[in-house]
Amino acid sequence: MMSKTPTKNDLLYNPRLSVAGVPDIAMRWQRESARARGALPGYLDVPYGSSDAERMYIFRASPGAGACRGTVMFIHGGYWRAFGKSDFSFLATELTRAGVTVAVPDYSLCPQVTVRDIVLQMVQAGAWLYRNASNFGAPAGRVHIVGHSAGGHLAAMLLACLWPSYAADLPVRTIRSAMSISGIYDLSAMVDAPSINDDVRLTRMTCDEVSPSRLPPASDAPLHVALGEREIGGFTLQDKLIRKRWGPIVQAPIMWPGDNHFTVRDRLLEPSSRLFEATLAMLDD
Repeated sequence: MMSKTPTKNDLLYNPRLSVAGVPDIAMRWQRESARARGALPGYLDVPYGSSDAERMYIFRASPGAGACRGTVMFIHGGYWRAFGKSDFSFLATELTRAGVTVAVPDYSLCPQVTVRDIVLQMVQAGAWLYRNASNFGAPAGRVHIVGHSAGGHLAAMLLACLWPSYAADLPVRTIRSAMSISGIYDLSAMVDAPSINDDVRLTRMTCDEVSPSRLPPASDAPLHVALGEREIGGFTLQDKLIRKRWGPIVQAPIMWPGDNHFTVRDRLLEPSSRLFEATLAMLDD
């Protein structure tokens, strides 16, 4: 449900209000993802937890690319309330050809759960991959995160996770690095955006524990950030905020000309793009 008159924060943070053709873009994702699942070697609906939502696709690195570089867990966006792993399988296409094993997890959606619940699911998924990625041909201990929008928020939250407190067998740097594309780092802005928060149901109090900008990074694992040149204003503010709060572990932002909030992630399908090259470099560090 959405208020009749968008608030200032609705306009700053809800790209569906300013980007034309979003339904067509989403349909393209679904078509390309169906083709990817039919063409790429991998495993569908691998459980990382006990609930029906706690499943992931795992696409193995192409044997022709040589030794696997590592595992990327791609966390989808949708403001914690929309989309799923079946919408984003296509993002594995070029990464697997470049020697990367790609995992795409599902998570439960608001308003049935809270953002905190989703954060804990992604912690569980990250821990599962750290322990099990080697069973899928990937090197042990080399798990990286790429997230878009709300997925970028979740990627940053995993860098703030105190992994040894979660499970004694996990190292401080369970996640080696993260790439946040158009991420969100201070969720208090969502409280005043009814077009989002009517479903997400954040309060001033609940924002504190799920806002990366209000938490310290748990290790020196780098956070890479990226934005489209045509990104709406709220996300550019968020980018500046996390760079100020987290300091030197945040790498210089990648800006891609001509892209909006939804199309920027398509650069992960272009091996010549700076976003794709930065993702591979992140794995090689």
